[in-house]
Amino acid sequence: MTIEPIMSRHVRYCRPDHTLDYAASQMWDHDCGSLPVCVDDGEARVIGMLTDRDICMAALFQGRPLRELKVADAMSRDIRVCDVDDRPEDVEQLMRESKVRRVPVTDDSGSLVGIVSLADLARAAHGRVAAPRPEAVSADVGHTLAAICEPGQSQSEAAV
Repeated sequence: MTIEPIMSRHVRYCRPDHTLDYAASQMWDHDCGSLPVCVDDGEARVIGMLTDRDICMAALFQGRPLRELKVADAMSRDIRVCDVDDRPEDVEQLMRESKVRRVPVTDDSGSLVGIVSLADLARAAHGRVAAPRPEAVSADVGHTLAAICEPGQSQSEAAV
């Protein structure tokens, strides 16, 4: 089984030159906590991720209105993506190791075709998604969630 039947296909994304208020309004309007950041040169190629937390931290530490800040000022450039043909258990392991809740799904050319969330994997594991072989999805997403939520080292701890 591949990640394709589990992923969400209609993915909103933003560009690095969009403002943070635009990105925040997209998240609000479409009830999502993150957006892939893509360069759109005919195909949306993923170059980063932006979360609602990234927006809040940028606003706090830069002390400027969101309309004055660009997505490029706040996005994470250290991204993980998966391929439509990847197995769900491999995507779950990627989430666990990278401590991320969402992974953009790309095709062979690197274009954005979907996104898979930890919630998507949980729904598939419990039969709430029409997957060809639901037994191929790990029913133990709790371990992945626990690994993702494990506190990281703070900036002040890292400096010591």
